[in-house]
Amino acid sequence: MLADLLSECFAADLEETWERERTATPIRAFAVRLHATGCSLREITTILAELGVERSHQAVWQWVHRLSDSVPDPPTAQPSRVAVDETAVKINGEWSWVYAAIDIDTKLILDVALFGRHGTDPAAAFLSGLAEKHDLSDTTFLVDQFGYRTALARLGLNGRVDYTDRNLIEKWFHTLKMRLDRFHNSWVGSRQSVRQWLALFVHYYNRLRPHQSLDDRTPADEVLN
Repeated sequence: MLADLLSECFAADLEETWERERTATPIRAFAVRLHATGCSLREITTILAELGVERSHQAVWQWVHRLSDSVPDPPTAQPSRVAVDETAVKINGEWSWVYAAIDIDTKLILDVALFGRHGTDPAAAFLSGLAEKHDLSDTTFLVDQFGYRTALARLGLNGRVDYTDRNLIEKWFHTLKMRLDRFHNSWVGSRQSVRQWLALFVHYYNRLRPHQSLDDRTPADEVLN
């Protein structure tokens, strides 16, 4: 069982990232994957200790940071249909908004961003950043309200209101909040730590989590192959 978990999250191209670490790369990748799926640092160090690996919370946190900084995620895509939306989260008792976009066909999370407010301007800023990372020339955006139509028109992008296919992004937000249960009340920590957790979860969702609807491939596999 442990061997399966380790091999599932190990990637040979991570070896260079951690080449000077004293802990074996599969162990570190396993710890980072636990973190991305919602385990606290204390829970991770407890699990590692059960496996005979004694490491501090700080060591695990450094592994998380190094991986999030070294993995290019997501791969560049040319999506035909993209659902975009935002969800409210509390950080230190104050509201912020997580914006995300998902390729309907490949299930790839194309981008995620954190804003201090929501509305047309943040939506336009998010879509502008998305256009810098992906080819959106033939993309139709599926949205749930006309505020997004204004942002899309401002950038010369195509979109339409859709209440069916775009449910995929709402399901992703539900999965995000379920896995990162610190959002259920209020995140305690810096906005940078929220961004790092989001980046790790996107990496897990795009590159490690198989989807039944994709014949047990990951979204990244679907895009790259």
